[in-house]
Amino acid sequence: MASDSPILVVDDDPVSRQFLEDILDHGGFQSIAVDTGAAALAWLEHHVPLAVLLDLVPDPNGYEVLDYLRAERRLADVPVLVLTELDSDDEIERVFAAGAEDYVHKPFRAAELMARIRGQLRMRGYVERLGKREHDQQAVLELTQTLASSLDIRDILFTVVQRVAEVAQVDRCSLVLVGESPRTGYVVATSDDEGVRDLPLDLNKYPEICRVLETGSTLVIRDASRHPLLEVVRQSEAPLEFISVALVPILHDHGALGVIFLRSRRAAAFADHEMSLVHTVANATAIALRNARILQSLKDETQQSTFARVEAERRVQLFQRYADFFESAADGMVVIDRSGRLLFTNPRAREITGHTESSLMRMHFTALLTRNEQARAQRLLGGFRDGVYPRGVDLELEPAEGPPIIVNVSFSSVLHEDNAILFTFRDVTVERETAKELKQIKEFLERVIDSSVDGIVSADLRGKVVVFNRAASRIFGYPPGEVIGKLRVDKLYPEGVAREIMQQIKNPDVGGYGRLEDYRVDMLSSNGDKVPVTLSAALVVDNGRPIATVGVFTDIRDKLQMAARLAHAQEELRSREKQALVAELAGAAAHELNQPLTSVIAYAEMLRRQLKENETLQHHAEVIVSEGERMAEIVRKVGKITKYETKSYVGGAKILDLEKASDAEASAKSSRR
Repeated sequence: MASDSPILVVDDDPVSRQFLEDILDHGGFQSIAVDTGAAALAWLEHHVPLAVLLDLVPDPNGYEVLDYLRAERRLADVPVLVLTELDSDDEIERVFAAGAEDYVHKPFRAAELMARIRGQLRMRGYVERLGKREHDQQAVLELTQTLASSLDIRDILFTVVQRVAEVAQVDRCSLVLVGESPRTGYVVATSDDEGVRDLPLDLNKYPEICRVLETGSTLVIRDASRHPLLEVVRQSEAPLEFISVALVPILHDHGALGVIFLRSRRAAAFADHEMSLVHTVANATAIALRNARILQSLKDETQQSTFARVEAERRVQLFQRYADFFESAADGMVVIDRSGRLLFTNPRAREITGHTESSLMRMHFTALLTRNEQARAQRLLGGFRDGVYPRGVDLELEPAEGPPIIVNVSFSSVLHEDNAILFTFRDVTVERETAKELKQIKEFLERVIDSSVDGIVSADLRGKVVVFNRAASRIFGYPPGEVIGKLRVDKLYPEGVAREIMQQIKNPDVGGYGRLEDYRVDMLSSNGDKVPVTLSAALVVDNGRPIATVGVFTDIRDKLQMAARLAHAQEELRSREKQALVAELAGAAAHELNQPLTSVIAYAEMLRRQLKENETLQHHAEVIVSEGERMAEIVRKVGKITKYETKSYVGGAKILDLEKASDAEASAKSSRR
């Protein structure tokens, strides 16, 4: 049923028909309206509507139209919505019993009608998609059954690619297998040409196939004209014939056997459901190809296989004497021959691998291991032939269910005359994961310790250094290689200090038993110099018993130097403050003395002039003038003081040296000029 089909409206009332057509047109649906049941039946003979809006009144009776819709196979799934003014319970029950999907009572609202129509169409879409999936799955089931039962796979490959093309809705589906050369492929079947068989391909010209063969993953290209992987193809070939392509690998134990190659001339969706079905067919094809090769190999080696089976049975009988030991062993035990065929397994081996005894007896040694271990398994088998039997080897085993596990295996030869090898193994997955996590934690802690700005040193109880980080190397001047495991920790302390530190650590009154915090101590560098540090130390305890000591050393040389510079700066500041105070005091004194000295000198000069006749008094006045001027000079020097110096005086006392103080000020002024 196409989504662009019209909705059939059957109603004898022209107003109702026009109203319904307007509603449907506004809702984005096409519609065909008829006024009688006869006209509806005539139209339905040649058309399939998207849905039917049916009034029960038209002649013939609306129920006859409903019966026809449900009786005609091609119309049986068309949703029918009955529109009527009748609302009795009996009438509603009769409507649904006749096969109508919904019932709408007149008068109705346009929004309600559109909601009911869309609801029925969504439900019909769900049913159609489920039907398609069921049809596709049935087709895939038939194909996988055919692939599994066919002895000559080439006879059905064409049918397979045809059905895959139909399921995936593409224009061409091809099956490409890899040849002996990894760059040569062969098209063994294609959906649009039954005559194509073993058509050789140069895979260098098909980068998309090479990509899938290398990665083993599905590749979907929805626009081949733009995808970068096909750039070389677009440059060297004619215009691309297909727009969308998808490639699904056909995988086997040892890699990809080939690909299922889907191509479409339109933009294909390649939905998840469709690709999942193609994956199923690819897996079935891989099994069928493998079985076909095995069957051919069995035909060629029937006699050798029969002999090998008889020989294996004989070997199993030889191992029966060890049965009780094998059955009770805590480790898994498996006996193989030198070619890798399993001859015997004990219960623990079956428990670890998750396989039954019968399934294990059909397996090869390499089948027990993961794909990553296949090359190693081949080397082991080669070593067995040369008499090499490794012990304590970790291998990655592929159990019947669940993720791979790690087993520790030891091999040994038994019954040399029968060419058999015994290997015992145990599951060590948890131990290895734990060891890996512990290693990661250890490496992280080592990086943390090594990146610390403080020196970290740890020693065992005998005093031997076991941890010495880069900061400790910087503080003490020793390279870590010359200390760890070689130097005793007491060599880092002055004589007797290490013992004192240990006593402090064990003293519960200091920091609590087993630790010491922010302890100031001088250490010894490699050249014997003292290194001031603050030390925080503790005992390392395991199960309540001390097993080592650890110390964290903070180098305080820079801190002490900074403290010394700070003290000097403070002393200089205090000196400058004193000088400023003296200068201020000198200035004030000079200011206060200047006025009276000036008056004394003036009056003395005046007296000297007036006492010319009295030589004695005149001499006294001159002395007063001279001493006043000398005092004025002293006042001027005091006024110039900015910093002071002292000199010795009577009795060892110190007095202010005015000459140096004033000369220093004069020199400072001169230099500023």
